[in-house]
Amino acid sequence: MSITVLGVNHRTAPLEVRERFAHAVGEVPQSLERVLAAGARGGVLLSTCNRTEFYLAEPDDAVPEAVWALLSERLGGAVGRSASEYGYIRRDRDAVRHLYRVSAGLDSMILGEPQIQGQVREAWDVSKPVAGPVLHRLFQSALLVGARVRSETGIATGAASAPSAAVAVAGKIFTQLAGRSALILGAGDIAELAATCLVAEGVRVTLVANRTYERAKAIAEELGARALPLDEAWDHFSDCDIVLSSTAAPHAVVTWDRVAPAIGRRGGRPLCILDLAVPRDVEPAVAQLENVFLYDLDDLQAVAAHAAAERRNDIPAAERIVTEEVERFWGWYGGLVVVPVLREFRERMEAVRAAELERTLRRLPHLSPEDRDQIEYFSQALLNKFLHQPTVALKEAARAGRGYGLLDALKRLFGLERRDGT
Repeated sequence: MSITVLGVNHRTAPLEVRERFAHAVGEVPQSLERVLAAGARGGVLLSTCNRTEFYLAEPDDAVPEAVWALLSERLGGAVGRSASEYGYIRRDRDAVRHLYRVSAGLDSMILGEPQIQGQVREAWDVSKPVAGPVLHRLFQSALLVGARVRSETGIATGAASAPSAAVAVAGKIFTQLAGRSALILGAGDIAELAATCLVAEGVRVTLVANRTYERAKAIAEELGARALPLDEAWDHFSDCDIVLSSTAAPHAVVTWDRVAPAIGRRGGRPLCILDLAVPRDVEPAVAQLENVFLYDLDDLQAVAAHAAAERRNDIPAAERIVTEEVERFWGWYGGLVVVPVLREFRERMEAVRAAELERTLRRLPHLSPEDRDQIEYFSQALLNKFLHQPTVALKEAARAGRGYGLLDALKRLFGLERRDGT
């Protein structure tokens, strides 16, 4: 039994690579099916703007190659490198620790960012049909670890989420945000949260544009803004101060051709464009237009690092919680392997004891029932004495992550292997 995570994140790959690996919810089942077909007993795919990770239970040797091949296909030859060159592999205890740190916001681009826990939950929900019992327990416990870290430490106090960091960047462009106007592209959770952050700084959200007009209308009504279809948004780049974009489009929607005419009518007034989408919503060439200040998710890292400085003092306490919970999970996980083997070992030894006892008692017909009972009691006590230390040693080794070698030796020494060789 083993747990493995293979993935790519913001530390190992730039945004232009990560955005190609990002999976929409509808793409997750097919990718998981392909990877599991290479040989694994369960899988969960966690894909966010900052990471794409496959969590796998008992993967065969061919599985890593299948994962890197799948991700390399999404690069489409555009980068000229294999996905494995951006990737990492964590196994067993390290894999558990990795997920717990992710859920706690310790492995995020923005320390303590709040969205990741919901993204871990969504990944688990989408992958449940093929996750299997071990990953089910792992992700359930990861959510509890994330909640515990946030409640027992200050790691999320004043946490700078991507939207709030984006607002901080806008504040550097304009001397004062209050009274500025904003156009919101997209109507998902990130767009709505970003709009709320802008409003909190006194920005007037005047327009909300989305491919689905009804969704745009729902958010616009909450913000006192006007809704419009996404294709009607481009002309409004001439009169707003801030454009915040977070659509779910698979390609850039804010292109030079669409917005250059409107930006040309601004008369040189600065325009701050905040692109929070993965894949990116805004074509990089748009930044070359006059007085356009374009920021994407990677640009937020420096802002987030400053905002997270005070929260870094809580990292040791958060890491201690993670370590404690890893030990708790590993004790449970190790028991999954130890318990059935120990049960079979005890049953096998009990069968030997009973057979030898019966053979011996047949040779001693003169014994009284009381003497027979005493001999049986002695044989049971002796067996328990023999089994006690191996049982304790195996359970302790399993909790420490060293049980597999001992179990293999036990099975070989006492002929516990099943007919299939496992």
